[in-house]
Amino acid sequence: MKKVFAQEKKVPPFRVFPLQFVGFGEETMKIETVQYTNRFLLTVPRIEDAVVRVETTTSSALEMEEARRIRQEEVLRGRNLWDNPAKSHETLSALADAIRVVDHLKDLRYKAEEAKLISQLAEMDVINVELFKQAYETSVDASEYLDRYQMYKLLKGPYVKEGACIIVSAGSEDVASELWAEKIFCMYSSWARKQGCKDGLVERIASTSGRVWTAAMEIESEYMFGTLYGEKGTHRMIYPSVNNSGTYEETSARVDIIPLFLDRPANLHLDDNDLEISPSPSDHKRQDHRNSAVRIQHIPTGVTAESSGERSSFANKLKAISRLKAKLLVISRELRVSDVKMIKRQMVEDLYRRETRRYKFGPQKLVHDLNTGLQLSELNSVLEGDIDPFIRGRITSRLG
Repeated sequence: MKKVFAQEKKVPPFRVFPLQFVGFGEETMKIETVQYTNRFLLTVPRIEDAVVRVETTTSSALEMEEARRIRQEEVLRGRNLWDNPAKSHETLSALADAIRVVDHLKDLRYKAEEAKLISQLAEMDVINVELFKQAYETSVDASEYLDRYQMYKLLKGPYVKEGACIIVSAGSEDVASELWAEKIFCMYSSWARKQGCKDGLVERIASTSGRVWTAAMEIESEYMFGTLYGEKGTHRMIYPSVNNSGTYEETSARVDIIPLFLDRPANLHLDDNDLEISPSPSDHKRQDHRNSAVRIQHIPTGVTAESSGERSSFANKLKAISRLKAKLLVISRELRVSDVKMIKRQMVEDLYRRETRRYKFGPQKLVHDLNTGLQLSELNSVLEGDIDPFIRGRITSRLG
């Protein structure tokens, strides 16, 4: 059997089978079969490229991950699990992660070998389109997994492996800002669906007009906080004035990304005297306490957190406290302070006021990402969740 990867790529021959269906002539089916088969033959180079990439990448990756697994096992053997439960949990989590990655890489290599075999069979004079389709889908999955693996290895920080809670708030109390906040929230919802992320809690807190004032979505997949953290900040919409004067108006939405701790609570103690707990303003005005939303403010810093998606006021209180702790942990790390009480309100406002992205509507549509400098004209595509170029750009730019 020839090895396709060591020689010039050629379009293999194929044999057309005259399929018979009621209502279709034999010649028509021949033409359709040729077209259908040729479409998959054109994917041969893409399959080969994906296989070569897997073969060249997984060997070194497996060696590195196996070494990481061995190191974690040695650390675990030399430690009494009960001496420091928190540290032991961290080591166990790292070991489980290394084992999982090793298993995934081995499975990836096996699938690449399978796709390689199928593409080699394409040199024969009979094409099994279903097998070819399977090989193509496998190669696409392999490439996507390697993309994620390589990107995750670039993430640095204590919470990058955690899930994420995306919180979108209107920048001001006006119709344009509230509608824009809803649009930005839908952008992230679409992105999460395209990533195949685990569905989590989704909640909306309405403004006095009944529109979205704050919306939150929890993504219970690993590495989501590290992946999405760069989305935090002000997202500004620039649009033509409604009076057709040739000028532009602006409105904004604020995006916050906080870690969603998947298998451990947020490690931060807050004094009860520093917390102000109250019903969410929108929930109070609705006078509907069957699902009472809770708002908690950390008085020294002015940082607030809300929850409205749980079944009871008590459950919403616990969720809001968890979100508040996560917010404060991230803010204190950004500001490099050891005690959250050292965080000043103005410092928090400055953090949230940072502009992340501009979305310009009008004849010349443009999305300008201020983190990376990247500019795209596909405004509608971005708002439909195609934000991966910005995410990858931010993560890879940190290497420079």
